[in-house]
Amino acid sequence: MKPNPFVICLYGPTAAGKTALALTLSEQLPCEIVSVDSALIYRGMDIGTAKPTAQELNQVPHHLIDICDPAESYSAAEFQRDATQCIEEILSRGKVPLLVGGTMLYFKALLEGMSKLPESDAAVRQQLTDELAQYGLAHLHQQLSHIDPPSGARIHPNDPQRTLRALEVYRVSGKTLTELTQAREGRLPYPLYQFAIAPRERQQLHQRIEQRFDEMLAQPFEAEVRALYERGDLHPDLPSVRCVGYRQMWSYLAGDYDYQTMRERGIIATRQLAKRQLTWLRGWPDVQWLETGATDLSTRVAAALQQPAKRFPDQH
Repeated sequence: MKPNPFVICLYGPTAAGKTALALTLSEQLPCEIVSVDSALIYRGMDIGTAKPTAQELNQVPHHLIDICDPAESYSAAEFQRDATQCIEEILSRGKVPLLVGGTMLYFKALLEGMSKLPESDAAVRQQLTDELAQYGLAHLHQQLSHIDPPSGARIHPNDPQRTLRALEVYRVSGKTLTELTQAREGRLPYPLYQFAIAPRERQQLHQRIEQRFDEMLAQPFEAEVRALYERGDLHPDLPSVRCVGYRQMWSYLAGDYDYQTMRERGIIATRQLAKRQLTWLRGWPDVQWLETGATDLSTRVAAALQQPAKRFPDQH
């Protein structure tokens, strides 16, 4: 082991083989796994999230799995706080934190830090809402473009929510959204080794996604979602119910469409998620790509770990 502390990040789209590789690495390195997955945080959501089995969870210590009830929300800022604490504790035990998952917003919060934006102000928000009704969205977006050109260029002229929030930030704090988002806090201070795993061909990933979805349906996934559906305190707008697979099964149970449509929509939604994950990863700095199913994965990772670890870039 290297004398200086470091962190390993393992990214990849859904169904790419992250869990299998992470377990293999944990056999070769003194790792503890930190889940970076916005679905694995929920208790009682096991099949549809492809949660590690009890045997896999016992094979190596896992963190940030089953930490929330499905009725709760869990923000990127909360993840940043909890993951940072996990990493510190793992390093204090002389182990290597292995961060595994596909929720890139969580990785972004942890590696880049979080912007300290002011909380919403009801009076300012009401004033902006009144101005929106009186002058229209085009006027407010033009105002935003004048005071904060980068935000004006980034936020679509037909997006009232983000336009109003950017103006609210400026009126509450006196600073633009661009200024505040550039001043991030809580960046992970340790050097990293970053790996991403994915099939070489998109069609192969699509096949893996379809196979996994059908395997999920062959298990008591419907019963798992029905138990959530019948609780009475959950609804389709919750982050837990919006998870791919769960959203489609929920709609099926609600009678919105038939079983075959649920399956088709679930597979399509999972493919769309994988596409977003890959798009995000292609712009990610200093990632070493690994091919799903390759026989030399462990060898390539071991070779990479012989090289100096890198700090995450200040700007991404």
